Amino acid sequence: MAPPSGQSTSSTAAAVGAQIRRRREQRGMSGSELARRAGLSKATLSQLEAGRGNPTIETLDALAIALRIPLTDLLTRDTDPGPVFVAGTDLAEDEVGRELLRRISSGHSLEIWRLRMPVRTELAGVPHATGTVEHLLVATGRLTAGPTDSPRLLGPGDLLAFAGDAPHIYRTDTEPADVTVVIASPIVS
Repeated sequence: MAPPSGQSTSSTAAAVGAQIRRRREQRGMSGSELARRAGLSKATLSQLEAGRGNPTIETLDALAIALRIPLTDLLTRDTDPGPVFVAGTDLAEDEVGRELLRRISSGHSLEIWRLRMPVRTELAGVPHATGTVEHLLVATGRLTAGPTDSPRLLGPGDLLAFAGDAPHIYRTDTEPADVTVVIASPIVS
C-alpha cells in the first residue's frame, strides 16, 4: 500500500514498522491488543506498522514496554537471518584484536554450545523454532556448514549466521573441527 500523496515512506520508518509488526506477531498479539497496551489508537499503530509514521521516542518506548522488549530492538535493521558470513582475520602475534562479529538483539533466548567433530563426520541439523538463527564461530579445523541448499566452507576465525529454522548441515572432511555454536531463538510470551 503506497503512502498518501505528498507522504513518503522512509527506510527507517519502514524498518521500525517491520520490527513492531514482527515483534507483535512473535507474541501472538493482535494489533488492537498492542495498541491498547501501548495507549495508542489502532489507526496510529497501523500507520506505524505500515512504515508511514513518524513516532516520538515516547511512542516507541510505550510500544517496547507493551511488547516487553528493549527500545533498541525496535530500532534495529538486522532482521535478515542470513546467511551472513564474516571471514576470520589475521593479526600479528603481538597485536590485540577486537572485532564485533554479530549483534544479537534481545528478545531472544541464547544457547551457547561447543561442537567438536572428528574427521569425515556429517550431522543433519534439525530445524529449530521459527525465527531461530544459528551462529557458528570456528575455533580450529575446517567444516562445511549452513543451510542444506547453500552450505559454506569455514575455517579458523570464520563466522557464519544462518536461519536455523530450515534444514542445515555440519560436515568435516580431512580435518576435525572445534566450533562455538550460538543459537538465538525468539522469546514468545
